[in-house]
Amino acid sequence: MPLLPPIGAEIPCSALAINTPLQIRKKLVSVDFRGGWKHRVDVNPNDPINSVRLRLVGFKVTAELAALDDGGAEGGTITIEQSDVDVDAASLLKVTQQFPPRFECSLVMSPCTMTIDQPGSEPLVLSTKDTFTLISQLTQYPPRGDLSQLQKPVDFVELDKPDTVVATIQKFPVKSGGL
Repeated sequence: MPLLPPIGAEIPCSALAINTPLQIRKKLVSVDFRGGWKHRVDVNPNDPINSVRLRLVGFKVTAELAALDDGGAEGGTITIEQSDVDVDAASLLKVTQQFPPRFECSLVMSPCTMTIDQPGSEPLVLSTKDTFTLISQLTQYPPRGDLSQLQKPVDFVELDKPDTVVATIQKFPVKSGGL
């Protein structure tokens, strides 16, 4: 029985990231992201026997936001979603051990946008400054409640000010699949 998913398959994964530390300007908040993503399996020409490329074809997670200031302003929502077509299929699923099966998965979730939507304000739309990559060690694919971690913190910048970091996800402890 093959360990890797078949080429051309589209694999949806639910996602839950509880207590995600998020820095918005000078305020550190903790939010719970819910949503998911979908990948299409592609051939990995560099190692077609032991790995496949995963093309991101959909990604969206949302979280409720508490008030960001002490003035009683209402919270709102934060949405992170895929902002462009994944032309490179940069994500990789690799078999690291045949029996028992073990996989290393590197999911490149960028480019993506973060929209902070608060009542009474225009939505603030930010973009990833660098790559947003999740790393996980799996015993099966698709995952079933397995934990992934950020490769490094992810900065989000204003679209017209690419050098001004407005928000940073420090950690993204996300459980995916089978939730």
